Amino acid sequence: MAKSHKPIIWGLFAGGGMVSAFVTPVMILITGLAVPFHLISREAMSYDRVHAFASNPIGKLLLFVVIFLPAWHAAHRLRITAHDFGLRQDIPIAVVLYVTAAVGTIMTISALLKM
Repeated sequence: MAKSHKPIIWGLFAGGGMVSAFVTPVMILITGLAVPFHLISREAMSYDRVHAFASNPIGKLLLFVVIFLPAWHAAHRLRITAHDFGLRQDIPIAVVLYVTAAVGTIMTISALLKM
């Protein structure tokens, strides 16, 4: 039986979709509505507090998951969308999109480790 990398890609796709579905609306609610309408104090979203969160190891892990998984979800979704639009060169498209997601992952790790 031939080995396949599909379970890895599908796992990243599913995880990214779940994170995007649950976290993105909450982020929009907090940063786009709650803070501007003074439902949450502006001090709660100050630079110092957000930087302290991002510098904490648990905060770094959460930021990594929120960036890493949706990037792989988007790469796979764009690959399928390209196929739906009639672009049948699947291998070059997949390589470009997955390498972009991998570079984004590496850049995320690098930025989080510098904090």
